[in-house]
Amino acid sequence: MEPLDYLAQERSMASFDVEEMKVVWAGSRHAYELSDRCSRLVASDPVFRKDNRTMLSRKELFKDTLRKTAHAVKRTVELNLSEEESLTLWSYVDQPAYANLHWGMFIPAIEGQGTEEQKQKWLPMAYKMQIIGCYAQTELGHGSNVQGLETTATFDPETDEFVIHSPTLTSSKWWPGGLGKVSTHAVVYARLITNGQDHGVQGFIVQLRSLDDHSPLPGITVGDIGMKFGSGAYNSMDNGVLRFDHVRIPRNQMLMRVSQVTREGKYVQSDVPRQLLYGTMVSVRQIIVSESSIALSRAVCIATRYSAVRRQFGSQNGGPETQVINYKTQQSRLFPLLASAYAFRFAGEWLQWLYTDVTKRLQANDFSTLPEVHACTAGLKSITTSATADAIEECRKLCGGHGYLSCSGLPELFAVYIPNCTYEGDNIVLLLQVARILMKTVSQLVSGKKPLGTTAYLGRVEHLMQCHCEVQSAEDWLKPSVILEAFEARAARMSVACAKTLSGFSNLEEGFAEISSDLVEAAVAHCQLIIVSKFIEKLQQEIPGKGVKTQLENLCNVYALSLLRKHLGDFVSTGCITPEQGALANEQLRLLYSQVRPNAVALVDAFNHTDHYLGSVLGRYDGNVYQKLYDEAWKSPLNDTDVPDGYHEYIRPFLKQHFHTARL
Repeated sequence: MEPLDYLAQERSMASFDVEEMKVVWAGSRHAYELSDRCSRLVASDPVFRKDNRTMLSRKELFKDTLRKTAHAVKRTVELNLSEEESLTLWSYVDQPAYANLHWGMFIPAIEGQGTEEQKQKWLPMAYKMQIIGCYAQTELGHGSNVQGLETTATFDPETDEFVIHSPTLTSSKWWPGGLGKVSTHAVVYARLITNGQDHGVQGFIVQLRSLDDHSPLPGITVGDIGMKFGSGAYNSMDNGVLRFDHVRIPRNQMLMRVSQVTREGKYVQSDVPRQLLYGTMVSVRQIIVSESSIALSRAVCIATRYSAVRRQFGSQNGGPETQVINYKTQQSRLFPLLASAYAFRFAGEWLQWLYTDVTKRLQANDFSTLPEVHACTAGLKSITTSATADAIEECRKLCGGHGYLSCSGLPELFAVYIPNCTYEGDNIVLLLQVARILMKTVSQLVSGKKPLGTTAYLGRVEHLMQCHCEVQSAEDWLKPSVILEAFEARAARMSVACAKTLSGFSNLEEGFAEISSDLVEAAVAHCQLIIVSKFIEKLQQEIPGKGVKTQLENLCNVYALSLLRKHLGDFVSTGCITPEQGALANEQLRLLYSQVRPNAVALVDAFNHTDHYLGSVLGRYDGNVYQKLYDEAWKSPLNDTDVPDGYHEYIRPFLKQHFHTARL
């Protein structure tokens, strides 16, 4: 008997080619086929089961992670998967693990900061996982302020060694994933000291554990930092604490592409920019932006499918109640999140291109676009992760009470995702970095220096400070040129206003601290402009498939106009638009919701998430929610017995009035 498809009618309403939209979402047909193959490979393998994660103890969960990682490597070898295929497969295993940091940070740090000789020595062992590494930068007392790290690496010319030491409690390395119980090595960031002089933070390769019995080496104190937010979630990762007690390493274990220390202890700075020291973080940030769309798409898929299944109120003459997705209140909360998933996807695609381009340039010793990549990865990482974290929680609320159940998949998804707002740079700190670049760009306009890249619009600042939005009707808000100019004018005017305020301070740093909240808002406006512009650029490309481009245009307009509605105060107070034009934007937004509504389920189907990957009873492809919710309830360990443990000690005495002090 074929399973019931409770969402079949929803899918029949789609006015676009869903298969072609899947290709657009994936980025290419090759990427679509790869992800489809790997996701189904994982879903069909019982070792990768994850529906019991929230019921496992911490030790059981961690061992389960070790087992899955080993099995993923085993399958990679058996199937002779390429690096691209193996990374895709692991992404669908969907469980934070030490391998993420080994491949995503330890290896890239050596690749980016090591000399050719160092790469030849360390990378072959790392690729074969003969050593397992992590990235030890953050300290107990220092996170985003990398220059404030306290761990020291003092050169001893007599032995040609560095002495790695944790001089204070707050200098303890804290949070590195994979450090707690697995990593044998780490790229450790410490203050380089030679001849009594502090040369700032550098990276060092340090062995932590014996390769024979995995015990910590002398002078190394290392362990797990404990349970984190959520039940399963990120508790599968062994985030660690690490202290050094005068640990000695050979001089050649300092990563020396950017700077070197000679045998005599002389510090030599190369002409390679010091920003390369943080190149690994830049790499990870651009990945985080791409992955934000995935996390958001999962939450939106669950909320959209369940909103189409769930019925509440509105029954006429004993007929069926109204689908929740038909309420405008639900649409106004849900559809902007659906549009955001697509917007972040295309912004992530562009950022990947930008990062690939700068990587090629760096290999040719061209560092000209490095500042642009730093700014874009910092700003977009902040914007997309904050929005995604909020959106996952909003999707939980959109699912009502059932969204609070672990089996909805949303609490687990939220708990796994929210660390993104903090690691690889606190989101507010990152926005302040973007703001500094904006202030520098504005200050250079008077000298005639032409802004490039994502700040190029500031080169037209005179026009943007004077222009008026050409909107006479709601339909005018569907013109990409109108939307783009409104967002450019808002961003330019907010940046110029901050720059003018800063000019009134005799001490620039004091001024920066005083108006930091305004600077953050200016950075947000700039970053939102980038995302809107990249969505519009996507629409200018050739997009195959019946009705696909129309739906993407709808989503682009929903994304832009929902942002305009949310930040209406900025647009009106800076004079970019009038209150009346804001009202017209809201009117057009309501009309767009009506166009998205019949395609909503098909648009989330285009994400091509398997039920295994979603991990949600509410977001099942077939929509058979209530039977599965009922079945899931009986899997609770509390239902193993009808009479609970503790009944005789704590419940029966009340019922039998054996407690003389009992009062009703």
